[in-house]
Amino acid sequence: MTSAPTAWDRARLALSLLAIDPDGLGGIWMRARAGVSRDRFVAALASAFPKTDIHRLHPAISDDQLFGGVDLTATLDAGQTVMSRGILNDDGSVLLLTMAERSEEDFAAKICHALDRRSQIVIALDEGLEEEAVPGRLSSRLAFHIDFDGLTHRDCLAFEVDADALEIAQRNLARIAIPAEMITDTTTVAARLGIADPRAALFTLRAARALTALKRGDVITNETLADVMQFVLGPRAMQWPEAAEEPETQADQQPQEETETESNLPENEILPLQDVYLDTIAASLPADVLDRLKSRQQTAGRATGSGAGEKRKGNRRGRPKPSRRGRLGSAARVDLVATLRAAAPWQKMRRDAPFAPDKAVHVRASDIRLKQFEDHSDRLLIFVVDASGSAALARLAEAKGAIELLLAEAYARRDHVALIAFRGESADLMLPPTRSLVQTKRRLASLPGGGGTPLAAGLEAALSLAASTKSKGLTPTIALLTDGRANIALDGNANRTEAVEDAQKMAQLIRAKQTPALVIDTGMRPTASLKDLAQDLDATYLPLPRADAHRVSQAVEAVLE
Repeated sequence: MTSAPTAWDRARLALSLLAIDPDGLGGIWMRARAGVSRDRFVAALASAFPKTDIHRLHPAISDDQLFGGVDLTATLDAGQTVMSRGILNDDGSVLLLTMAERSEEDFAAKICHALDRRSQIVIALDEGLEEEAVPGRLSSRLAFHIDFDGLTHRDCLAFEVDADALEIAQRNLARIAIPAEMITDTTTVAARLGIADPRAALFTLRAARALTALKRGDVITNETLADVMQFVLGPRAMQWPEAAEEPETQADQQPQEETETESNLPENEILPLQDVYLDTIAASLPADVLDRLKSRQQTAGRATGSGAGEKRKGNRRGRPKPSRRGRLGSAARVDLVATLRAAAPWQKMRRDAPFAPDKAVHVRASDIRLKQFEDHSDRLLIFVVDASGSAALARLAEAKGAIELLLAEAYARRDHVALIAFRGESADLMLPPTRSLVQTKRRLASLPGGGGTPLAAGLEAALSLAASTKSKGLTPTIALLTDGRANIALDGNANRTEAVEDAQKMAQLIRAKQTPALVIDTGMRPTASLKDLAQDLDATYLPLPRADAHRVSQAVEAVLE
């Protein structure tokens, strides 16, 4: 079998296979933050579908834009009913769904209806954090699930799909048959992986058929099917099959001299194809994924949840603001009073105009006023904790307690919490932004401590996290807990002077991004260097030599308020 490809290689191959058999494969669910890798993949869509319209849409799009309806703006201008054509009525188009993780179930059902009835292609761009995901009913209709986590821009080279190779593959696709034994093997492997959706096996067989056509083959080989299983069945696996124990036979009970006479038999017996497929899938998955699957299988049935929970409507409308001029057809609501007020001064002139329609009120597109509100975005508390030196355990304990106290009320305030610990030569994101108290306690249970103090690395990690979460609509605030004795520079060298300079530079960058911050000095006495750092951050400086979780929590709350 071939070696497991990278996520970028899978994305490129998935795009080619989708272009060969768009009706049978549905689309791609791509989990990737906004960045170079995602931009390069989206740019390649034009080469894969040169004759197809690509429509961008988002979860807040209106039904009129999706399905079509009365174009109110054009109707008001023309004086007669003008209908608009919806995006979902354009058969064979590519739907580029941004912010797919924010899709509500009703919106996902509309997209699924389009996938089931028409030859639509969906590229779902999932930018969510660890707890957010595309609705299951939509992701189950997309053949390929690809995660760009861990990729850098160096791993993702710009590319274009070979149009000539795709055209040849499309012509050869119809004559490639799927053997009956491969259907049996694929469904069996899917069942052993705990995949209940029959679409997964169907996608696997169709993708193997498309890959065979791309390779200009005539028959689907076992190697081709195994390669396809890696990125069709692998990401969907819900469990990992344990190897069955072979029963003890009479041959095992025979004396040693009898078994030695059979040493001429082949040492490596040929494994069943299904086991070979499973081994190939296992080789393509990270080790921690296999561990989580096995752990989930062992603990299955122990949890007794109370259901999916009550669906909550988005009722946080915010404070009303003056209406603004806008266009009809968007998700915004029309301010009828403001619209009529804008149209009132022009009524006599419009009635006296030549060929003016006979109607009581003349409203033009330029009169439309839309309601707008001022709302507060969700807050994110980024704890940057010094985990170095002998006092690391105490500081980590303070951070753990403060995070749990703040998170206990996060459900009412809709706050998110993240934790970055810096020690040794680098900083690690120990807890991505979350509101899950249970998950937070698990992550905080085993935080490491000791080593050097790479303060600049911790600030750099906080700046990167704050920038990425701002694009998701969160308002980040950085809370730094340290004694200020930085001794590791950004390049990893143990140089105290360079470490202090690097920390000052990162603090100035954070200040330039207008990110609020709080510096909590956990040293035994106030540190002058931390006071200077707080000035560079334009942050509140708070010496708490004997800070506990309650005092840290109160200090953070004071800065937030």
